[in-house]
Amino acid sequence: MPGPDDDRRVEFLDDLDILPDTTSDERGVGWGEDSEEDSTARLIADRPPHWG
Repeated sequence: MPGPDDDRRVEFLDDLDILPDTTSDERGVGWGEDSEEDSTARLIADRPPHWG
């Protein structure tokens, strides 16, 4: 029969990544965007008409 919970030994794994800092639905790919890192061309194409 095991002893009280205070006697149990628990080892913590500090390098274990349980939950990621950013999930895939928070990135552009999760919203259906291209996985291209450089978005300069997209920003220029999406520029409003009144910006000239």
